[in-house]
Parts: sequence; C-alpha cells; structure tokens
Amino acid sequence: MPRQCATFTFLRDGKLIAMCGGLSGFRMMLLDPDSLRLLDSYGLPMRPSAFQAIVKRDMAIMMNDTSGGAYLVLDEQESLIFVDSKNQMHWLGVSRANGRWSLDDTRLLDLSKQVPHDCQNWDNWFPTSSCDAITTVLPDNNRRYWWVSRMGRIGVIDGQSTRPLQLPHEEIQNALAADDKAAYVISDHALYALSDAPGAPQILWRYAYDRGSGRKVGSINQGSGTTPTLLGDEYISFADNADGRINVVVLRRHALKSGQSREICKVPVFSTGASATDNSLIGWGRSILVENNAGYISAFQQRNWSAIAGGVTRIDIRADESGCDIVWTSPIRAPSVVGKLSRSEGIAYYYTLQSVTQQDGKWVPHWAVTGLDYATGKIVMIIPIGTGQALDNNWSSIAIAPSGDLYVGTTQGFVQARPKQAPR
Repeated sequence: MPRQCATFTFLRDGKLIAMCGGLSGFRMMLLDPDSLRLLDSYGLPMRPSAFQAIVKRDMAIMMNDTSGGAYLVLDEQESLIFVDSKNQMHWLGVSRANGRWSLDDTRLLDLSKQVPHDCQNWDNWFPTSSCDAITTVLPDNNRRYWWVSRMGRIGVIDGQSTRPLQLPHEEIQNALAADDKAAYVISDHALYALSDAPGAPQILWRYAYDRGSGRKVGSINQGSGTTPTLLGDEYISFADNADGRINVVVLRRHALKSGQSREICKVPVFSTGASATDNSLIGWGRSILVENNAGYISAFQQRNWSAIAGGVTRIDIRADESGCDIVWTSPIRAPSVVGKLSRSEGIAYYYTLQSVTQQDGKWVPHWAVTGLDYATGKIVMIIPIGTGQALDNNWSSIAIAPSGDLYVGTTQGFVQARPKQAPR
C-alpha cells in the first residue's frame, strides 16, 4: 500500500477503516480484516501544506500540519466524521449494494465561512489574506460537535455552527476531549475548559502551563504535544513543554470546592535535555502512561538515531489527591507511535526501535511491536516487524482490533500483527 496509514477505526463487523495520507491528499480506505483486500476508498482534497512542501522542498511543512482529516471519529451510527482541507465537514457512511461495498457522504457541512482559508495551493499560488484550517471535530455527550482550528479558533455545531471563539496568538495542533460538562482544548499556551454558551463558546477556566523557551526535537510546535486525557469523572492530564524535563500535569477538571487547587500534581519525567512527547497520554483509573519522543523528527528527516533517548513512564494519582508518584519507567524506545492499552490483557502496546545497524554505508533501523505489563512495566511481548524507512512509524498510531489483532501505521501503509501473549 503506497500511502502512510496513520489512523484506524473498526466497524461492528470487524471491517477496518484506515486514514492513509500521501502528497496528493488523505484517503479513507475500507478493508477486509482477514484478507486486507481493499473494498472501497474515498479521496480527500490535497492539503495546502503538502503543496507547499513540494514547492519549497521542505517536508517539515507537511509533517507539522495536523489538519485536513488526520483526526477523525466514528459515531454510533458508524459514520466517519472529519473535516477536510477545504474545511468541509463530512459524515462518511458505509453501505453495500449488489455485493459491492461503498464509502459515501451521507451529510456535508460547509465550515469555510467560519475559518478563513486563503492558503497557498496549486490553484491559489498568491494568497492575499489569512490561512487557517480546522484540525479536528468531536461530538460531546449532548450531541453537539466541537471543532478547533490550527490558528486558535474553537467552534460548536448544534443544529448550525455558532460564531467561533478566537484564542489570540495561540496555535492548536492537538485534538480535543469532552465530557457531559465541558469541552477541553489545549493550545500551545494553555489548557481550556469551555461551555457551549449562546452565541459562542465560553471559557470556564484556563490553565497556563510551562511551554518552554522553544520547540524541541520530538515536538511539532512550542507547546504541549498531547491531546488532553480524561481520567474517570474528576481528572484531566497532559504533558507540558518545559525546558530540561517535561512535566506530566494532572488537574481537577470541574468546579473547585472551597480551598481546592486546580492542580493536583506536576511530575517531571525522563532525562534532562532528552525529554519530549508529542503523543497523548494513556489514562486508566488513577494511572497515566507517558512516552518519550525526544530526538525523533520524522521518517523523512531522521539522521541521528542515537539521539532517540526513549522511555515510557507510569504515574499514579494518590488516592488522597495530595500528589502523584512515578510507579515505573521502562527504557524501551518508542520514537513516534501513538501507543494503545489493552485493558483486558493489562498490556500497553508500542512500536519500538530495537536497534540500528549499518548496511551499505547507511544506518538502518530495526522495528518491533513491544508489549509492556501495565502493572510492572516489564516487557511481556516482542513481535519483530522488519527494517528500514518503509517500516518507520512516522507519528502514526497503533490500533487494537475487536479480534485482538494489532495494526501499526508505517510510511508505506501499515502492518498487521497477531500477538501471542508470553507467560506472565
């Protein structure tokens, strides 16, 4: 498969939908999980950042852009919901007629009037005004849809789209989270809790975090690389971008009682000067997993493999809420993958750099799927995958299928693995 498949979701019958990206644009792929046969596909328009990367010969322009369909959700009606690079919101449905499967829009909503989008592209060489793009859309518990743009706009769709809230001089490169009381958005300056007030979203509270003095290798901007993670009914967690060592931050997310502080803990992780993450934390109960992406740039730009420090750390929130404690740290190197936890197995899965060898004068990375025991941090599974750039994960995710199969995005598509659990 010639495209990088970064995001995966599954229908009730086990069929796989993969979001696969290339220079010409993202493509939604419907696949049979047993044969991996392509059943149908749906192409999205070319992203301006891809065009600019070609024109300026700088892949970083495209790699640092999370807009155009990279973030998506599957609703209870099995509609795939996302916003494309022209700020069109799609509800993409799956159907079958005369023995053929099909991906088709069941609904479209034009959000281009909400977000200025005069961007340099193949059909717009000389833009004259502002260029912004919606990065993600997410339904909340009240069947409203929240969306955010790269340049700090936040909007709500409740029957119709309301006037967006603008965060001045702040960038949003992550997805958002929501519960029955608020939506939570993290910019490159602060974490926000927002309500859907009449007219435009309203800020319930704002928590400014340590964004450091600059962008780190292992991050796509100067700010948190983590979509906020909700834990139970009370907590929200993310990682900051502090100089030296980043911190895992845990906050109370609802209205505070008398004498309470919003912040429960701020825990520094990994080694000084080799500490960064651009992937969301895994949360389960009162526990959090964070991975270290320091030293990794992208599959197309990586030259110094020794710079990848690695590490995965588990942090637990104390029962009395007096702080948080590090439970264990694993030395595995997961340079870029969005790791996943199997709660039924108690195993956290990562795509790891096992070693680097020299072949024909070039350094070649060796890749594997690695499973960590959530309780102890010990390695309980290693599935060797292969070598070379084609198998580089390049900021894609791991997905756990209903069957238990694992899917990992790579620069040339994805790999499917069937784990055999080691004795524990």
